[in-house]
Formats: sequence, C-alpha cells, structure tokens
Amino acid sequence: MKKQFSVAWKGSRQARKQRKYAAEAPLHIKQKMLASHLSKDLRKKYGRRAFALRKGDTVKIMNGEYKKKTGKVSEVNLMKMKVAIEGIQITKKEGSKVNIYFHPSNLMITELYMDDKKRNNSLKREKEQKKEENKSDEKKGVKK
Repeated sequence: MKKQFSVAWKGSRQARKQRKYAAEAPLHIKQKMLASHLSKDLRKKYGRRAFALRKGDTVKIMNGEYKKKTGKVSEVNLMKMKVAIEGIQITKKEGSKVNIYFHPSNLMITELYMDDKKRNNSLKREKEQKKEENKSDEKKGVKK
C-alpha cells in the first residue's frame, strides 16, 4: 500500500529520492518547483532571486541548442515539469511543427507577466511584510 505524499520531507543527498519526490509531488507543490531565476535588473527591483513561471512571462534560454534565444512562455506543463516557449518549435518530417519543452532551471525570466492577479497579490503581501519588519526593527533600535 502506497503511503500518502509527505510535505514534511526535508531532503536527501540521494538523487533517486530527490527525483522520486519531484515525480510523486502533487500539482500544487510541483507549481512551486517550476521556478526560474530573474534577470539582474528584476532581481534588484523585486528583491528576490526567482519566481514561479507563468504563461506570458518572457524568458531567455540559458543552456542547450537554443541558448540566448528569448520568447514568451506559451504553456506550463505541471505533469512533465516543463515549459514551452512561443516561436521555438521543431519541424517534423511530415511537416507539422511541435513545441520544444524546457526545464525551468535552464531559463531566466527577463520580463514578468503582471496581469496575473495572484502574482500581483503575492507581491503586495511581500511588500507589506517587509514594511512591517522594518517598522518593528526601528522600534527595537536594530540597524541593518
């Protein structure tokens, strides 16, 4: 009998266990795993290193055959944990075109899609939390 997925799993050095965790994870956890690094200017602007990829984000490919090409994310496949990019397709012998899927670790976000309500709300919450932390630090007299 299969045990239920453990959210409390802390990690392992064994690659097979890491792969198993990622493969068996439910979709709401896989969504968090589908994150890419931000470009330097976005990193300064948002004070974060990475964001979860969403449809509409503009990304730059960092590794592989299509290195240095940019495009918008057209599809995020949570089951495969891969992302398709507009304009980057392969032509089959029969003539049809098929999307090429990339792992998010090989991509860098150059422009965020800000029409996404969930992303905007999470950014607002982060700003509010930072303001509250700064206020509490000022009251305590702690300098950064």
